[in-house]
Amino acid sequence: MKIRPFGVEQWMNEWETRCAYNLAETCVESLTMQQLLDMTGKAGEVLDEMLKIRMTYGHITGSGDLRQLISTQYASQSAENVLITHGAIGANALIYETLVEPGDTVISVLPTYQQHYSIPASYGADVRILPLREENGFLPDVAELRTLINDRTKLIAINNPNNPTGALMDETLLREIIKVAREAGAWLLCDEVYRGTNQEGNGYTVAVADIYEKGISTASMSKAYSLAGLRLGWITAPVSLLKEVEIHRDYNTVSVGILDDYFATLALKNRDKILARNHKILRDNLQVLDEWVSNEPLISYVKPRAGTTALLKYDLPLGSREFCVGLLERHGVMFTPGAVLDMEGYLRIGFANNSEVLQQGLALVSRYLQELSTC
Repeated sequence: MKIRPFGVEQWMNEWETRCAYNLAETCVESLTMQQLLDMTGKAGEVLDEMLKIRMTYGHITGSGDLRQLISTQYASQSAENVLITHGAIGANALIYETLVEPGDTVISVLPTYQQHYSIPASYGADVRILPLREENGFLPDVAELRTLINDRTKLIAINNPNNPTGALMDETLLREIIKVAREAGAWLLCDEVYRGTNQEGNGYTVAVADIYEKGISTASMSKAYSLAGLRLGWITAPVSLLKEVEIHRDYNTVSVGILDDYFATLALKNRDKILARNHKILRDNLQVLDEWVSNEPLISYVKPRAGTTALLKYDLPLGSREFCVGLLERHGVMFTPGAVLDMEGYLRIGFANNSEVLQQGLALVSRYLQELSTC
């Protein structure tokens, strides 16, 4: 099986440990284990309990406590509808491995996480791209989606909130997409790894698994919960589909780490404290970014309504990779070039990390823009 190189992951691997100001990070500022333990209010008891854990494989499909806690994030799901995976990246990969066969039609939005079009293409699917356009606020055009449907449409893949644009589909739009999927008899996979990061309210929007009988929601502990180091995600879907997924999962996962399961459970028992912290970071930092964009004549964007990233358009005659490498080499600031997202002419910024890093990094980007404009 041949598959395209994963552009964004290769970029991160090349530069992430070599930058001084990481404005490419996509997680809300990561928690330390001490911070997580402090949130419980009983760090000593937790450590005593952890030290008694026997290092077995643990629960193969995820502990009952963890799956039950995850299910409470949904309106109509139970623990049986949740399957634990190796991150959301593992969740998405398992869905494609289970459902997609050569000759199937898969429709994916763009931009999105590259898994959603490169993996099905590697399986021999006819992958059709639904472009998200700036003039539409990077939201899907349902009429255009209909033109991509054929009698072999197996799956439609969307991403809500969207990475990299921060666009957010409301329930009305999701139901319009579901109507198209239902008419085609297609599964609807919604990568909801940024769910919980909305700029307003409690941070959550409706989950596809709750409003469509063939809806699949994937998510993880990485973004909204600041615990990427746990490498723990999940699939929320009909039980019948999860049983099929388990067959494939047995070959590449067995179980997630027992300590990953333990700490994810601990975090979700304290999710209100984590989300309160993270919503403040997200909302304060977006104000910083928005003010910076408004004062930079060479930069424009569609202001994110959710998520941890934004897609910046720049008005300069050079490619996005050249822009980003120059920025790194001159000032140590890391963006993600649109080229690795199949969105040349744009730059992805992650704005949810440390606020001081964001402010200092943006000041250096301003200096770089001045340098480029006077060359």
